[in-house]
Amino acid sequence: MSQAEVSQTEVLSIRSGRPNPLWSLSLFRNETLTVFRRWRTLALLGVLAGVPVLVGIAVKMETGRGGGSSGGGGDPAFINQVTNNGLFLVFTSLAVTLPFFLPMAVGVVAGDSVAGEASAGTLRYLLVAPAGRTRLLLAKYASTLVFCLAATLVVAVSALTVGALLFPLGDVTLISGTTVSFGNGLLRALAIAGVVAVSLTGLAALGLFVSTLTDSGIAAMATTVGLLITVQILDQFPQLHAVQPYLFPHYWQSFADLLRDPVWGEQLLRNLGLQALYAAVFGSAAWARFTTRDVTA
Repeated sequence: MSQAEVSQTEVLSIRSGRPNPLWSLSLFRNETLTVFRRWRTLALLGVLAGVPVLVGIAVKMETGRGGGSSGGGGDPAFINQVTNNGLFLVFTSLAVTLPFFLPMAVGVVAGDSVAGEASAGTLRYLLVAPAGRTRLLLAKYASTLVFCLAATLVVAVSALTVGALLFPLGDVTLISGTTVSFGNGLLRALAIAGVVAVSLTGLAALGLFVSTLTDSGIAAMATTVGLLITVQILDQFPQLHAVQPYLFPHYWQSFADLLRDPVWGEQLLRNLGLQALYAAVFGSAAWARFTTRDVTA
């Protein structure tokens, strides 16, 4: 948020010496606009939108070569359904992007949230406003959560569009064998996108905390993405099965349980609870660090 973006409401709030509720909304709005105005953010969204296109074309070409819809052993569980129903490209694309592409994008945005302001020399200016450090931190976290939802929807909408263009649409056969209407399948796709977005909230809080530890945006982004990769690797070792349920990406693929009839809720609830725990722990740590640090930039 630049100095030119300070509205009349914000100026009146500063003069009065009291945080105005409208200031909080304006702060959140400006933080969100700042995130989505960056070329880096637009480039990340462009990459995410391109992944379903590549997956859809790859599946179409494989089908054209007579590969059928068998799917390889390392493919997502429902990629073999894409040729029968383009809606499955939404589920497949989310499964493909969730392990790395989506969390990497979130890690970049979250890591840059505070440290980027410090490296640009604008953090001190933001703290002049009477909204205080807590509200500023909340606004930055909320804008990161908006990006989590937007990035997930970009993948889902791109996949739905490509799936409709390349493959037939119709009734959806769930992985439990039950057939539901296309409308029901679309609602499940929307629910899955919501679950995927929520699955990224723990990582967003972790990135926010890392961002409060340094004045270098690049260092914060690299550290957050590095932690993401490290935790993903640790989640693959069978020897660490005792600690893996406490790693934030462990239940990310539980969204597939929404494609069962009835829906299996155990893994979904564990995922949501784990993300809430990470958000609470690292959000509190970010608040404790940010409200006590000496801001010089």
